[in-house]
Amino acid sequence: MAAVQGMRALLRLHRSVALQRSSGPIPVQFASAVFPRRVCNDAPNSSESKVPVNPENESLLENLSLMGVDVKMARQRQPGVLRKVFTNEQGVAEFLQGKGASLKVIASIISRYPRAITRSIDHLEQRWTLWRSIFKTDDEIVSILARSPESFFRTSDNENLVKNIHFLISLGLNNKDLHRLLTTAPRTFSNSLELNMQMVDLLEDICAELGGQNPKQFVKSVISRNLYILIRSTKRVKTNISILRGSLKLKDSELLALIEGHGADILDLSNEYLKKNLTNLQQKLASLGCKNTDMKKLIINYPMILYIGSDTLNSKLDCLLKGGITVQQILEKPKVLDYSTQNITERLEELHRLNYDFQKNGINILDSSRKRFSAKLEKLGAAPQY
Repeated sequence: MAAVQGMRALLRLHRSVALQRSSGPIPVQFASAVFPRRVCNDAPNSSESKVPVNPENESLLENLSLMGVDVKMARQRQPGVLRKVFTNEQGVAEFLQGKGASLKVIASIISRYPRAITRSIDHLEQRWTLWRSIFKTDDEIVSILARSPESFFRTSDNENLVKNIHFLISLGLNNKDLHRLLTTAPRTFSNSLELNMQMVDLLEDICAELGGQNPKQFVKSVISRNLYILIRSTKRVKTNISILRGSLKLKDSELLALIEGHGADILDLSNEYLKKNLTNLQQKLASLGCKNTDMKKLIINYPMILYIGSDTLNSKLDCLLKGGITVQQILEKPKVLDYSTQNITERLEELHRLNYDFQKNGINILDSSRKRFSAKLEKLGAAPQY
């Protein structure tokens, strides 16, 4: 609670800070020399009707090359940046170096998100301070920028970031939740506030439609279990709800419990992938003599089965069945499907060498860590065989 209160105080402070651009780039030594900035002259127009396009800024290209930036990648990602007259690559680089980023990481960030060099130092300082209200160290932020530079540099609207943090706190999310969100799905915070509000409104509507009594708690539960939900489209989520409802014939209360529980991640899947996996699962189970109620029960108990691609799932099921496991045992202990086909095959071979009786002893042994499985094998190997 103290952490959230402290954050709120910090956000109030930043709400009153006017965003300003820095006076210019701050030099930083990446090599023995940095080329002075010069602006290329416009190339002559080939036609009076064509709108002239500024050529790339040659001195900017030279500076970026000296910094180790992959100019070809930058050109593919955001070509317009390379035509800008004024940029702040040296100031941005020095800023990131001061926060602990290596030259290699800085070059990678600019290569993948060139627009980073258009940000002012004032903007970066304010944004960094806001992120530090959630993270304990600069190193944590640097690691996220190295993985997803867009999340930090995508927008220059720090006020929108402040509003998003306030909004997420208003949903009942605490500092730990915000930390997980910013670490796993940082684009949530560079979304417009309106976009995040649209998803929350949709989730509240879904809760009410399914007979839920506490929409706010429902939203908090879904976001906590599915950290990517706020960067998905409302259309995808609505369609996935319809697919689940139509395919599984779930009661409203069952669908509500599924989405609010371990099935929240299903909302992430593309509509086509979800439909394909549901169809394949239905056909595969039917070929094994299962009923629709078996499939419904399986998905409720183990919703992650819908994440497994059709070919991979079929391969795992065939491997288990060939190894002497019954379909009923799989339905009762579906977590054995968490493991790769190769892992399952190797374990079955090891157990068959020891004449392990799955009908007598069950299949729990297959659902264990490598260390625990090895320990059980040693114990079984030492026991007398009858």
